[in-house]
Amino acid sequence: RATDKVTDVERHRAYRSTRAWQWRTLMHYAKPTIAMVNGWCFGGAFTPLICCDLAIAAEEATFGLSEINWGIIPGGVVSKAISTVMSDRKAMYYVMTGRTFDGKTAVELGLVNEAVPKAKLKEHTAALARDILGKNPTVLRQARMAYKYARYMDWEQAAEYLTAKVDQTTFVDPERGREQGLKQFLDE
Repeated sequence: RATDKVTDVERHRAYRSTRAWQWRTLMHYAKPTIAMVNGWCFGGAFTPLICCDLAIAAEEATFGLSEINWGIIPGGVVSKAISTVMSDRKAMYYVMTGRTFDGKTAVELGLVNEAVPKAKLKEHTAALARDILGKNPTVLRQARMAYKYARYMDWEQAAEYLTAKVDQTTFVDPERGREQGLKQFLDE
């Protein structure tokens, strides 16, 4: 039916739009991103969580890839996302069992950087953001993107790319961070 085709087209447009912000926009955003998990993180929420640069969770937070319990697989690019931060064995365990885990376990799995008591979560995350805010913004942006792209390259490609990225960073940095850093290190 014609209306089914329109609905299907609209559904696929919505999927593409959602995927774009969930991973592409977050992963390549010009500024650092920090995820803060204070409660539940299930299924599709793993993608934006993993695509943020850093992630802090409450120790009491609950995580899970529960789709298997409902007769479906993790949707979107969740499987790709978890494969970038978790070992195969650990990821497969949670994908195949649908079991839940807490913030402390999320740290052990490589899903988040730190877990803190829920009462200190917002304060701790804000302090981390202030620390990052104090860094040279040009160098920070370049370092983030260099890491993100280099991890998919072989050693030779990464060496060439990173050498060029260092030169580019030096050229485009209005704060002349490299020059100041060398002066502080060598002279001061």
